[in-house]
Amino acid sequence: MFELKTFLIAMSPVVELRGSIPIALEMFHLPLWSAYFFSVLGNMVPVLLLPFLGVVSSELSRRFSFLERFLSWLFLYTRKKHERSFELFRDFALVIFVAIPLPLTGAWTATLVAFVFGIPLRKAFPLILLGVIIAGVTVTLITLGITSI
Repeated sequence: MFELKTFLIAMSPVVELRGSIPIALEMFHLPLWSAYFFSVLGNMVPVLLLPFLGVVSSELSRRFSFLERFLSWLFLYTRKKHERSFELFRDFALVIFVAIPLPLTGAWTATLVAFVFGIPLRKAFPLILLGVIIAGVTVTLITLGITSI
């Protein structure tokens, strides 16, 4: 039962595995491997939404003209503002972005970044997974008191 709760917490936006690992270890008293595995697994579920973001965005834009203007502006602004740093790091931009265990730098946001920059799921998934694995190790070590940031 606690494994499922850990999985669901890791799936949630904002909290993700940054919250699920400490909760699984400290509150649920799950074994280390179980807390880590179900947190990483749950944190990767949102990435599977990437192919559907284009469909949802197109449908909303088609139905609501103000939303089409806003999303076009937002995507263009975001691409212009961040394309230089994105090009500098190329594929590892997603890995680095997710690996840093700070609020708003997890798999949910990386999925949105992949969508905005047009990175297909087959390319984004392994990059985000690597970042989630690194973030999971970092959060686990911090939770166990082995290291601190």
